[in-house]
Amino acid sequence: MWLLVALIAIPLIEIGLFIEAGGLIGLWPTLALVLLAAMAGLWVIRMQGIRATARLRAALNGPGNPAEPLGHGALIVLAGVLLLVPGFFTDALGLLLLVPPVRRTILRRLGAQVRVAGFAADRMPPRHEPWRPEVIDGEFQEVEPGELPRRPSGWTRH
Repeated sequence: MWLLVALIAIPLIEIGLFIEAGGLIGLWPTLALVLLAAMAGLWVIRMQGIRATARLRAALNGPGNPAEPLGHGALIVLAGVLLLVPGFFTDALGLLLLVPPVRRTILRRLGAQVRVAGFAADRMPPRHEPWRPEVIDGEFQEVEPGELPRRPSGWTRH
């Protein structure tokens, strides 16, 4: 029900704010503000998303709970998306999500409603490291260079 109300209310609020801003500062400055907010949203998604991913990776590799960096990263990406969406109301919401105390408050309230059953990092499959060759277990016999049999291989002509 709340989602339906938001889907109806947000576009109406945005239209009203566009009309008011256009009447107050004019068409071109209004459009310039919308484009600047969209570019800021792209920048936020790119830069803050990279930082949030690095913090999440550090939390996963070290001891501790990765829920906080994961939550902050998700809210930062949501802030960038809200800045990317044209409109002053969604831009204001996106800017609010960029403030760390606001994010902490949201995560604390969401965390009170979420129950985590458990977290274990050792259940992850081993990563394939392409710079490190695979180890093959086998047996070998060392042959001196003079003892090599000389047979045609079929691939070369001697």
